[in-house]
Amino acid sequence: MRISVLFFGLAHDATGFAQESIELPEKARLNELAKQYQQRFPRLAEIASSLALAVNQAVVEPTCELHEGDEVAFLPPVSGGVEEDFIQITREVIPTARLVKQLKAPEDGATVVFEGIVRNHSGRRETLYLEYEAYEPMALRAMQEIGREAKQKFLVDHIGMIHRTGRLEIGETSVSIVVTSAHRGEAFEACRYAIDELKRRVPIWKKEYFKDGSVWAEGEAQTPSAEPSHSLLLTREGSRRRGGSVAPAHPQGLKL
Repeated sequence: MRISVLFFGLAHDATGFAQESIELPEKARLNELAKQYQQRFPRLAEIASSLALAVNQAVVEPTCELHEGDEVAFLPPVSGGVEEDFIQITREVIPTARLVKQLKAPEDGATVVFEGIVRNHSGRRETLYLEYEAYEPMALRAMQEIGREAKQKFLVDHIGMIHRTGRLEIGETSVSIVVTSAHRGEAFEACRYAIDELKRRVPIWKKEYFKDGSVWAEGEAQTPSAEPSHSLLLTREGSRRRGGSVAPAHPQGLKL
C-alpha cells in the first residue's frame, strides 16, 4: 500500500525534505513506519520523544494501523507555545495525555480535561459496546463555533475538542476536551460549556449495543432557533416539548 509522509519543523530538518510517498506492506503500523525513518535518519531518532505522530490530520497512538492512501505527519512541538486549537474527529484511540502536552503553554496556570468514557451499562441494561456516527463536515464546523464561543465567554487561552467515531469498547474515551487558562475558574467553566454545547449541537449519534438488541441514544433535537422559548427539545423521557406542551417524540433528531 502507498501512503504520504509529511515532515515539519525539526523533523523537516532531520530528513532534509518536506514530504514523500512510500510503499508499505498491508497492515503496517505507525510505529513501524516511524522506526523505519529513524533508522534512515539518525537525527530523527534523537528527537523522536518530542514528536507527535498524526494520521489524516489527527494525532493518534503509535500502534495505529495504516491504510492505503493515508497521510502521516511528523509534528514537532510548536515554538513558543500552541498557535492553534485542535478540533478533530477521529476513528482512532484518543491520546488525551499527548493532546494536553500539545496544548499547554508557559503562560497557563491551569489545564482542565474532560473525558467521556464508555460505561458498561445504560440504566439497568448491560452495555456491550457503542458505535458513534457523525456528519463530519457539519460536526467540525459546530465544534469550531463552540470553541470560539468558549474562548470569548470565559477568556481562556486554548481549547481542544476531539471526538471518536466507529466502534468503541467499554472503558474507551469517546470525547476529550482540554482547556488551558491562566486561572482555574475560567478553565472549569469553559470546559463545562464546551461539553454541554457539544452534546446539544454537534451532529454525532450514539448507538448502544446490548445482549438483547441495540438502540440509538436519545438526546436533544436540532433546531435553527437560538431562543429557548421557541426551541424543540427532546426530554429524558423521550417526549418533545414545544412552548410548554408535550408531544410524542419523533424518531429523527436523536443524537449523543
